[in-house]
Amino acid sequence: MKIFAYGIRDDEKPSLEEWKAANPEVEVDYTQDLLTPETAKLAEGADSAVVYQQLDYTRETLTALANVGVTNLSLRNVGTDNIDFDAAREFNFNISNVPVYSPNAIAEHSMIQLSRLLRRTKALDAKIAKHDLRWAPTIGREMRMQTVGVIGTGHIGRVAINILKGFGAKVIAYDKFPNAELQAEGLYVDTLDELYAQADAISLYVPGVPENHHLINADAISKMKDGVVIMNAARGNLMDIDAVIDGLNSGKISDFGMDVYENEVGLFNEDWSNKEFPDSKIADLIARENVLVTPHTAFYTTKAVLEMVHQSFDAAVAFANGETPAIAVKY
Repeated sequence: MKIFAYGIRDDEKPSLEEWKAANPEVEVDYTQDLLTPETAKLAEGADSAVVYQQLDYTRETLTALANVGVTNLSLRNVGTDNIDFDAAREFNFNISNVPVYSPNAIAEHSMIQLSRLLRRTKALDAKIAKHDLRWAPTIGREMRMQTVGVIGTGHIGRVAINILKGFGAKVIAYDKFPNAELQAEGLYVDTLDELYAQADAISLYVPGVPENHHLINADAISKMKDGVVIMNAARGNLMDIDAVIDGLNSGKISDFGMDVYENEVGLFNEDWSNKEFPDSKIADLIARENVLVTPHTAFYTTKAVLEMVHQSFDAAVAFANGETPAIAVKY
């Protein structure tokens, strides 16, 4: 059996070597290059391909992969919204993702960032860097005094809720598909409008499916409390970033944290030091003392990376053996 992997990063190699040692009967080859119509030929002769990328899995890409005889595709990430499923059906692709690799990684990051926003650590850090050790006027707020609205109560959202409970915050939640335990606790509101009206801070944990596109837009922001804090470590397309910037400018949004961005491909995970920065909106946000920007790193922990590698390669083996892994994508 042979598996070919695309986009293998240096930080993934220890987990990959560990998996290879436990599966010596499987031949594994890989490249740091992403899967494209041009690189698809590298997988020729393989039984399955393992991938991780933000580039779209276009018809052209899937056609090129199918043309070299590979129709088993295991993603090392959770998102599947960039797959041309019509083409995947046409070529009978088997596809898997890793829907649960470490909910704690994303939940912890989002709550750390929310806490930093409330305690104004960016402004404090800037003062301390200049040896200004005065307190005022950089005063913070306590998490336990906030009503925090959680949009999306899947694996990650529920971990975030537990963290918020530890802080003593009042939690309200919204989900089209309520969790029975949270429902029994009475945490849910019936509509997003109710959540917007009540929440001092809002954190998002919903997928970037078309129906959620620009969920946070000018209309939604207008329904929020004055001085609301917003944290998004879910998907970039959930935010109308122009509306968010307008909200920051007006003071309607007091603080904003983002780990994802709608136009992040080719921008995040690149070194722009000593180069012209290509995105004026992100440059503007980074410069603000009430905005925290991280470049899609919420997932990035040793535990999460190990699970993403091991689960995806296990699924690739299952597909090659004619089996359906538990993490197969139903489409």
